[in-house]
Amino acid sequence: MTVPSETSRTVDAGRLWTGGVATALVAALVALVGVLICRGLLDVPVLAPTDEGTLGGASTFRLVGLAALAALLATALLHLLLLSTPRPVRFFTWIVTLATIAAALAPFLTDADLDEKLATAAIYLAVGIAIGSLLSGVARSAMRERT
Repeated sequence: MTVPSETSRTVDAGRLWTGGVATALVAALVALVGVLICRGLLDVPVLAPTDEGTLGGASTFRLVGLAALAALLATALLHLLLLSTPRPVRFFTWIVTLATIAAALAPFLTDADLDEKLATAAIYLAVGIAIGSLLSGVARSAMRERT
C-alpha cells in the first residue's frame, strides 16, 4: 500500500494581514454608508435617535470601529484556520456566515421599532457580507500549496 504524498500549505502572512487591514477599512466604510443611507435618505434611526443628526453621535463611530475590529478579528481567525485546518476557507465561510446571521438577528431581540430593527440588521448584514467575501479572496491569494 502506498501513501500519497502530503501537501502542506504556507501562508503569506504579510499579504493576508494587508488584505485584512484593507477589509477593515471597507467594513468601516460599509457601516458608515449604511448609517448615511438609513438616517440621511430614509430618515430611519439606527443605533441612536435621529435627532442626533445624519451621522449621529458616538454610537455611529462605535459601529464603524466595531465593523473594522470585526474584520481584523476575522483576519486573525482566518490566519489560524489557514495554518491549522483542512479546507480552511470553507470553515471560514461557515463561521462568518453564521456570525453574520446572528448579528443581523440581534436587533430583533430589542424593543426598538421595526424600521430601526430592519435598518440596523441590513447594516450588519452588509458588513458581514463585505468581510466574508473580501477575506475569502484574500485567503486564496495568501495561500501557497507545496508538495
